[in-house]
Amino acid sequence: MMKNAYLLSVVFMVALLSACGGNNTPSNVGTPGAEKDAKSKTLEAGADLIQSKSPLKKFNAYLDGFHFYNGNPKAQMEAHHYVSQLNEDMHQAIIFDGNGDDAKIMGIEYIISERLFKTLDAEEKKLWHSHHYEVKSGELIAPGLPELAEHELMEKLVSTYGKTIHTWHTDQQRSLPVGSPMIMMGFTKDGQLKPELVAARDKRFNVSMAEKRKSREDIPMPKVDPMANTWEKGEIRQFTISANADSAIKKHQGMPQH
Repeated sequence: MMKNAYLLSVVFMVALLSACGGNNTPSNVGTPGAEKDAKSKTLEAGADLIQSKSPLKKFNAYLDGFHFYNGNPKAQMEAHHYVSQLNEDMHQAIIFDGNGDDAKIMGIEYIISERLFKTLDAEEKKLWHSHHYEVKSGELIAPGLPELAEHELMEKLVSTYGKTIHTWHTDQQRSLPVGSPMIMMGFTKDGQLKPELVAARDKRFNVSMAEKRKSREDIPMPKVDPMANTWEKGEIRQFTISANADSAIKKHQGMPQH
């Protein structure tokens, strides 16, 4: 009971200190194009005051971690997740390349419980990665949350699975969202994640991955489904751009071909 009361007080404090854990990581790239003119700024300000943004209001949690391209574990980047919880078995996240006003949307991630993951067919599971290592290693953090609240959140996430797609590869200094969307994966063992990425992140947020790992030793390690993280076995699933994509899509959807 006291623990629940504490967590409620934490939520209240976080609402008051909403700037905590943000505005310390700029976007990887600038955006080509003309500066906003007066009309655009006026329309933007009016829309901000008048229009409803109900779905966005539900993105109320912030997670910081790291991804790599499925099939290329050396191509790694930091990922800022803004998360909405749909129910006890599913979250959805918008992924940015920073946490300031200039942040670019890199992609999305769907996060499901172990219970839902078990319902997927074998081929679908190969598109997903587990979160056991991200949580237990201290790699995944919730910037700005007090330690107890973060620990509670990590207890819920440790047994979940994520399906992640990046659509704008700003880590490759692409100033426009060009190229194919890419399926991303998460790390599963020590020695995979570049230490310089962690060091830079930890310095910005004034945290320690090593200390986070130690504080999470009491979180039980889940049994990971062997059909997740199949990149470890050399089974790679990735998007490709094909000249025959249009006819293939129509065939799949049962649409008439011309």
